[in-house]
Amino acid sequence: MPPPSPSPVAADTAPRLVEARGELSRAVTRALGSGGTPRYGPGTVARADPWGEDLQLALYLLYELHYRGFEGVDDAREWDPDLLRLRRAVEARFLDALRAELPDTPRTVAEAFAPLLVEPVDLTGSLSHRLATDGELWQLREYAALRSLYHLKEADPHVWVIPRLTGRAKASMAAIEYDEFGAGRADRVHARLFADLLDDLGLDRSYGRYLDHAPAPLLATVNLMSLFGLHRALRGALVGHFACVEITSPPGSRRLARAMRRCGAGAAAEHFYAEHVEADAVHEQVVRHGVVDGLLADEPALEADIAFGAAATVLLEDRLADHIREAWDRGASALRRPLE
Repeated sequence: MPPPSPSPVAADTAPRLVEARGELSRAVTRALGSGGTPRYGPGTVARADPWGEDLQLALYLLYELHYRGFEGVDDAREWDPDLLRLRRAVEARFLDALRAELPDTPRTVAEAFAPLLVEPVDLTGSLSHRLATDGELWQLREYAALRSLYHLKEADPHVWVIPRLTGRAKASMAAIEYDEFGAGRADRVHARLFADLLDDLGLDRSYGRYLDHAPAPLLATVNLMSLFGLHRALRGALVGHFACVEITSPPGSRRLARAMRRCGAGAAAEHFYAEHVEADAVHEQVVRHGVVDGLLADEPALEADIAFGAAATVLLEDRLADHIREAWDRGASALRRPLE
């Protein structure tokens, strides 16, 4: 039986804007805060580091207008043409950098998924393995704070692809998403389960609370989902991303459940990952044989896009894991600022 979940996600309100990290993110925060037009110099986007704090935060803020928005910011800014023009330029810079990092991306689904279906013999580079074997509670808290930026909106970016699918792919995707959203039960919504995990770890369950703590490698993993989800032209990449997440989730979730249990994090903290071991093992089969195969049957020309979506997901998850490991190896926080 799952542990009780007495309190709702204290996250139905919009988060606050955070401090800028450079010229681009400053242009966005000032425009949102004032209701005005984003102001930035010519060539600013072209000069920006596509992996850097400034560009990734700017893109996250612009994408967040399509989710909960921000406290004190008019909801109509979601479709502000000046903000959309900036977003288009920034996300093009990000997408170009992704493609440049993946010149040898597999062109077929079989090639892209083959390494994901086999558990590596050597797990020394696995972050979940590290946490399961010798992770400390402060590291679990940092990991949860980082992941909260996605898990408190878990499955939301993937919903956007459903209207862009047909037949078997649409039906299978809707079935998985129904499960992600609690199968009709608010207390079983996966975002709610993660909020309960945050409670167990003594963290703030508010939506977007740890945005100011999150470094660029984490923001990039969340931005990737929004990038793929908001563009019909990238529907194949979104399916590839989703398949990659579902395929790789069960073994990692099993290790993270063990880490939570070993560190005494609490029943809700352990339950979140234990739930994903079972649920995502089923989802993996549905996404591979229902969503991916169904999409390929309807639109075979999208195969390379599906493979790219999976490869881009692996790339960014590896970059994030490297960032976290390097910080922890130095005995330092992986966050931009330590937790209270």
